[in-house]
Amino acid sequence: MIERQADGRWKVDVEPVKGRRFRRTFKTKAEAMRFEAQVRQQLTQNPAWNPSARDRRRLLDLLSTWGTLHGHTLADYAGRELLMRRMFERLGNPEAQSLSPASFAAYRADRLASGISGKTLNNELTYARAMFNQLRALDCIDYANPLEGIKPLRLQERELTYLDHAQLERLFAVLRSMVHVHVELVAFVCLVTGCRWGEAQSLVPSRVRGGFVQFVNTKSRKRRAVPITPDLEKRLLDHFERFGLFTRCRDTFDDALDRAGIELPAGQSTHVLRHTFASHFVMNGGSLLALQKILGHSSLSVTMRYAHLAPDHMQDVLTFGPARDFRHFFDTADSASGDDDKKSL
Repeated sequence: MIERQADGRWKVDVEPVKGRRFRRTFKTKAEAMRFEAQVRQQLTQNPAWNPSARDRRRLLDLLSTWGTLHGHTLADYAGRELLMRRMFERLGNPEAQSLSPASFAAYRADRLASGISGKTLNNELTYARAMFNQLRALDCIDYANPLEGIKPLRLQERELTYLDHAQLERLFAVLRSMVHVHVELVAFVCLVTGCRWGEAQSLVPSRVRGGFVQFVNTKSRKRRAVPITPDLEKRLLDHFERFGLFTRCRDTFDDALDRAGIELPAGQSTHVLRHTFASHFVMNGGSLLALQKILGHSSLSVTMRYAHLAPDHMQDVLTFGPARDFRHFFDTADSASGDDDKKSL
């Protein structure tokens, strides 16, 4: 029997003709039906079968299982695992099955009040929810995702800062004066290809040929090729031959920004070169579809952040907006203003 309870949950009651009676309560009818089917199947194969007791594993136990079975395949596994580990420790590492939407919402409210950014909190929710979903898909847990009903915070869209020509001239004048032999060229590759700092920094000679640079250590793990000029191709190959492969120089770039007097929103630093490429590409008439492929965005919605910079985007306000239909309002206003001026004279 499967019966709905007064609190909205579903109770399963399976009693064989001979043998033990099984009773469990679930949040959804689908879970109850799956349990009933499992009991029937197992008892048919083995009359002495006994379903496992309540899952007592804690959040950190599930994190370990998730990492072994799935997490290690992700490009950002190390950072994601660390973020979730710290989150679960702050939650007190409770039994995973007892984690409730209310307790997580209270945790998030406390974190938000302490000054933690909404984006960080949304990342925490996304990663934890994905962990539960993956473990459910792998049949490692038999209960519903406890975070399924929690919605991410609605955030104000971040400003995407880009550099103008004067700022670029100041910045690269400083970069050329830096002692680090690689930082200027790494920054230049980011500027003219729109790649991420880490993608440029990991270039090797074999990925610079035929008028293209190929990026393979990408965020999406998809290979991406971007055209470059013959002069830049020669400069890169000569640089590798003379100085060897690029080495880490992000801190040196941050120092150059300070020396050039360029202030950026928190978290943009080297990413400003990627935003600068994309912004100038669109302002010069480049296609958003082409930009999506160049930047390696998996979704066009991400690339659409730059749509407002398209030259025809703002012109459409005048071309298709109501201003042209009500132009006589302004003409009337101008005439009235002129008459008033005459009267005052």
